[in-house]
Amino acid sequence: MAQLAIAATGVTGLDDILGGGFPRDRIYLIQGDPGVGKTTLGLNFLMNGRDTGDRCLYIALSESRPEIDAVVESHGWSLDGIEIIELSAMEQSSGLESENTLFQSSEVELHETTRRVLSEIERLKPDRVVFDSLSELRLLAQGALRYRRQILALKQYFVDKAITVLLLDDRTSDPTDLQLQSLAHGVVTMEQVPPNYGADRRRLRVVKLRGRKFRSGYHDFAIDTGRLDVFPRLIAAEHRTKFTHEQLSSGVPELDRLLGGGLDYGTATLLLGPAGAGKSSIAVQYALAAAKRGERAALFAFDERVATLYARTRAIGDDLEPYVASGQIHLQQIDPAEMGAGEFAHRVRLAVEEQHCRLVVIDSLNGYLQAMADEKQLTVQLHELLSYLANLGVATVLVMAQHGLTGTMQSPVDVSYVADTVVMLRYFETAGRIRKAISVLKKRSGAHEDTIRELTLGQGGVRVGAPLSQFLGVLTGVPRYLGGDEDLSEHARE
Repeated sequence: MAQLAIAATGVTGLDDILGGGFPRDRIYLIQGDPGVGKTTLGLNFLMNGRDTGDRCLYIALSESRPEIDAVVESHGWSLDGIEIIELSAMEQSSGLESENTLFQSSEVELHETTRRVLSEIERLKPDRVVFDSLSELRLLAQGALRYRRQILALKQYFVDKAITVLLLDDRTSDPTDLQLQSLAHGVVTMEQVPPNYGADRRRLRVVKLRGRKFRSGYHDFAIDTGRLDVFPRLIAAEHRTKFTHEQLSSGVPELDRLLGGGLDYGTATLLLGPAGAGKSSIAVQYALAAAKRGERAALFAFDERVATLYARTRAIGDDLEPYVASGQIHLQQIDPAEMGAGEFAHRVRLAVEEQHCRLVVIDSLNGYLQAMADEKQLTVQLHELLSYLANLGVATVLVMAQHGLTGTMQSPVDVSYVADTVVMLRYFETAGRIRKAISVLKKRSGAHEDTIRELTLGQGGVRVGAPLSQFLGVLTGVPRYLGGDEDLSEHARE
């Protein structure tokens, strides 16, 4: 079977979803509400064609040249080498403002508009064409049957001329009318979803693509100055590599012993506990230990500002900033109100695949939860992300703050089952002081201690004491002390 020639879109993520791009010499429908980014995609498609030697034509049926130029200038692009024709200019050049104008008769108007467009195509002989938008043709047709016949005629014309065409449609027709989708060789829908708070989330879906395997489902995308970024849905099974099963040391011997020697690469560890119990400090400790060994780590901070993170790290006797400056630690502050889960997963992929990070810290899942539409999506996407990281031999540390400070705790969402290792931190009170306790609830990849140890944070860094064998009920928050003062760990009396 002969390979289909491909016309790349110029948008890397979308080309990945499409298996390289759109098969050439066919007609494709790009659907979406006004403002979702159809024109931006169409212009990218034409600029990529121009840069690869194709003759390109942009047919503006609903926008004037100044409006098109304004969009292009806002992105810092250039349409040099791309032919542009606009409906209003064609009307003026053909004297359609006279009494026998197209606007006197829809029949004459549609015929004349189509004739003028095809005449320009015959003259320019383009390889790629973008129609923006079909709503104008729909209005001129003034009837579903006539409109379908017109689109069908255009489809046959373009196929015969070996032209690859994008038809942009703003879905002003009946949403249940699927005539256009049935006529096109491929259909891409673009959506703009407003959350309860924060920036609108954009996503697209390839509804169909005849003769070509594509990545189905919804894919997030974002429009920024100068580019349109599409973030393909992460499929963990597509990413696998062989790696050595080693353990990741924290640099704190007592913590490593508690975890049976350390964390295992290719596994996910959940640090669970109330606010201020030391979860983030332990997570950063692992990142610093990896950097000091010459490995690279990525730290995604949802809840804490970078300046605050630097200050807190220095307060416990270490300095994160030099490792970030050198590139050993890749630190990104994430605003969940401005970023969806698809884009976040893409950033994690870049850290792992391009910067070769072997440790990924997500601080915290509470912030990640805010980037999701609902909890079910969080669990599914998080599971896929963790599976992807595990397949590549990356150690992942997840931080989650529970509701409450002492006693019974509640989590905003139950993700403990997706983690291979769960480390729990708790406050407890004794002798008029608030202390911190750390224990390992589970570790799928090997043995671990079942003891509860005291955790302290200070200028000496992260310190883990001896097992709290003289206490009963530590996890309740108000334990009973069964021994004497001489049995307290040395650092507990400091």
